[in-house]
Amino acid sequence: MNRPLHNVLVVEDETAIADTVLYALRSEGYGARHCLLGGQALEALRQHPFDVVVLDVGLPDMSGFEVCRSLRTFSEVPVIFLTARNDEFDRVLGLELGADDYMAKPFSPRELVARVRARLRRSATAAEPAGWQQHGRFAIDREGRRIRFDDHPLDLTRYEYALMAALLQRPGAILSRAQLMDRGWDSAADSADRTVDTHVKTLRAKLRAAGAEPDPIRTHRGLGYALEV
Repeated sequence: MNRPLHNVLVVEDETAIADTVLYALRSEGYGARHCLLGGQALEALRQHPFDVVVLDVGLPDMSGFEVCRSLRTFSEVPVIFLTARNDEFDRVLGLELGADDYMAKPFSPRELVARVRARLRRSATAAEPAGWQQHGRFAIDREGRRIRFDDHPLDLTRYEYALMAALLQRPGAILSRAQLMDRGWDSAADSADRTVDTHVKTLRAKLRAAGAEPDPIRTHRGLGYALEV
């Protein structure tokens, strides 16, 4: 089974809300784990790497603010608060404790997923080194959004670049269409599986024109695509 690119920890004591959030995240290709209590969440975060934490403020054992305060002593993982309260004091307190975003209940699961995606995108951009990075016959300048093959610049559209950048992030790994859309599209509503296939087809044509033989983009039926560098 293909492993998700990103893992999200959901800390929420209301089971119905947690189930809805977990379903929304997993439907978009994320790995998602659930904790009912703040203490459980802190233990999980010490033992396992997560890319984003969705954290309820009103937990039974300790407040989400206390969880965030403790978390910031050992991790800088992005935190998105969920709360039934929406007054300015709570928002300011949460942000001052190190939270990255804040959503008041009731909220749209689709909007929450979009905020998770945006937070991951910012984290990835901040972690990228400047300048060209070489991957076999490919080179990518993520800051400048440029890709070369054997020193030939590839004239790519926005989505072609996003797909190539995702494949170059994990050369040889099989990425599902959902994972590729997650890395390159602002929301799943912007695209569909067949649209990904269409962009892969145009990418292959541009790579052939640049002298890429055999085709470096491998199709794995029922799984997705991988890039051989």
